Amino acid sequence: MASPRLFVFGLGFTARVFADRLRAEGWRIAATCRGEDKRAALEAQGVEAFLFDRGRPLEDARAALAGTTHLLVSVPPDERGDPVLDQHAMDLADLRTLDWAGYLSTTGVYGDTKGDWVGEAAWLRPTGERQKRRVEAERGWLNLYRQYGVPMHLFRLAGIYGPGRSALDNVRDGTARRVDKPGQVFSRIHVEDIAATLRASMDKPTLGAVYNVADDLPSPSHEVVSYACGLLGVEPPPLVPFAEAGLSPMAASFYADCRRVKNDRIKRQLGVALAYPDYRAGLDAQFAAESGR
Repeated sequence: MASPRLFVFGLGFTARVFADRLRAEGWRIAATCRGEDKRAALEAQGVEAFLFDRGRPLEDARAALAGTTHLLVSVPPDERGDPVLDQHAMDLADLRTLDWAGYLSTTGVYGDTKGDWVGEAAWLRPTGERQKRRVEAERGWLNLYRQYGVPMHLFRLAGIYGPGRSALDNVRDGTARRVDKPGQVFSRIHVEDIAATLRASMDKPTLGAVYNVADDLPSPSHEVVSYACGLLGVEPPPLVPFAEAGLSPMAASFYADCRRVKNDRIKRQLGVALAYPDYRAGLDAQFAAESGR
């Protein structure tokens, strides 16, 4: 019997960690990328690689997707919509070997709750264009399940961090800032806990389910930076009021919303036990690993 096959649209930071976990279990991995250099690199690592982008659908979708048992979509929507849905919705609808499919969304779809806790059943009130596009993409993926039976699951991810993409890395490269906006908190999730949640969903599929993926401790970003500086033994950057920080429009947009994200469902329904229930645990583990402790 052939080993299960994961097909990933968009092998980014999170999807790569998940794919590596499955490959270690003996899974076959296929993924899309944008350029020939990346495709060659993936093929050299044992990943079946296919070119895909908004203007370049899979050259032979039927052949590329053949034998796929599990699907992960981590390509974000653009100003025209979801490129995967727009170009390959019917190919996926016709994929009869598919047992599970996951779409990586964002907790940004909830908008601003003024710091209140928010669960999966809450109204979606996105505040920015990027978040509004996510809501439309979610709707499209759920429609693919409702109309054609594609076994979809939605995962709304909080702010993602992990080795190579954490406050420790930002402090080291000099990009860390401590911005003070009173009352502002952010929910986060370690990339390994995302991978564990996706794996748990595969073992307990619930078609059409929506899951928040966040840790237990929403916190101000400046506290996270201070903690990373403490681990590294360096002085934290100065605390700057939000109004004086001179943030780029993209960076400032993250401060437009304040919410605390509930994670009860992944624990209750999927049995997920977070390896990194707060940013301290995640940064401690990364620092220890980097220090060879």
